[in-house]
Amino acid sequence: MSRKILMIAAGGLTATLMACPARTPTPPETPRPVRVPKGCEKNQAGEYHHAENPAFRYRGEDDGGTLTLAVVRAREGEQAQGDGGTVSLVLQRTPDGFVGETRATTFTPAGTACPVRFPTQATACDDQGLTLRSATTAAIDENCRPASSGPQPAWKEQRLLRGVPDAGTVGADAGTPPGADAGTPTVK
Repeated sequence: MSRKILMIAAGGLTATLMACPARTPTPPETPRPVRVPKGCEKNQAGEYHHAENPAFRYRGEDDGGTLTLAVVRAREGEQAQGDGGTVSLVLQRTPDGFVGETRATTFTPAGTACPVRFPTQATACDDQGLTLRSATTAAIDENCRPASSGPQPAWKEQRLLRGVPDAGTVGADAGTPPGADAGTPTVK
């Protein structure tokens, strides 16, 4: 009798398994290839200075996927502080390019510190340096949130040259030269 029950149970299990559709494992999604401008796949670590205003100096660290550029000097003899905070650029090598953001801190009229992000991308990398394109302004409200209205930001190309500038090319102040928006974006 127990042999009959075992056969019936085995038959029922077989019928149940046969009734279930076969599950084909879903193949893993193929990652999209990283696409960056020619030369940007190379290590971009090192010292840089702004082509239009050499008083703006940057130190780059590159781990092969992310390049971080920190503003290390904006005025003669002092660390860069922008409008009260540090400024850095963080770019990642992605399928959509060598893209990221410029990170800064600004203050509201009430004195509240606000982190601000400006979209930034590398458009060229060569032995002489980097060419970046970034938004030049960002609008925030009194609560440090992106403003709900206002004009779209303008974009500007910035050129960072490798190395420390010649002593004769650096002025005492990294203020923006007339007619140029060198160095860092502004908040409105």
